[in-house]
Amino acid sequence: MDPDAALVPVRHQRICLPETELDFSGSLYSVSVLKVGYCVPQSDGTFKADGTISLIRGPKTVLVDTGGSWDRDFLLRALKDRGLRPEDVQVVVGTHGHSDHIGNLSLFPAALTIVGYDVSEGDTYQPSGLAEGRVHLMDEQVSVVPTPGHTGQDVSVQVTGTSAGTVLIAGDLFESCSDEETWRKLSLNPAMQEASRQRALQSADIIIPGHGPPFRVMRS
Repeated sequence: MDPDAALVPVRHQRICLPETELDFSGSLYSVSVLKVGYCVPQSDGTFKADGTISLIRGPKTVLVDTGGSWDRDFLLRALKDRGLRPEDVQVVVGTHGHSDHIGNLSLFPAALTIVGYDVSEGDTYQPSGLAEGRVHLMDEQVSVVPTPGHTGQDVSVQVTGTSAGTVLIAGDLFESCSDEETWRKLSLNPAMQEASRQRALQSADIIIPGHGPPFRVMRS
């Protein structure tokens, strides 16, 4: 995904994947959705929400979004079921700073932490270029891409070379597979978010949204 790519509206179709199709293998990296996020309006005007939690495994072990603090036990169990301890996670990415996406950062004090445009190890903050619109490379297949709009500092994580093609873990850049009637109401800057969405649709084959199962992008 190239933040500098020309913004051309993408003619596409979204194929919503079932909640049983949450794993995308690859020769170097695999991507798994540990928990599918949700956002459900309630009759009293409130809503229940939790962010999607995803795991990237390969030469680096990367957790993308940690869910809310109420997900602590679930997250520890999900990692244990995959033979992982919190200290085995090398990088934790929070796609943005909302509580349902970064509620368990404290479980990973030794990990390189990327939240929005901040990149840090412990209390040492590193330059990244994300704030200037540049991609932050982890290696040749995994990168953190600035995708602002929902908030001022959203990022997404792009993984290339999987069996499904390029996977984009998008946080709330996309709320869900069928979010066209909802995402603008939750956006800090809809015009900026629309530009970020179009760039994502130009390059990603699979998009993992912040509050629903993954979907496939079919471009025409």
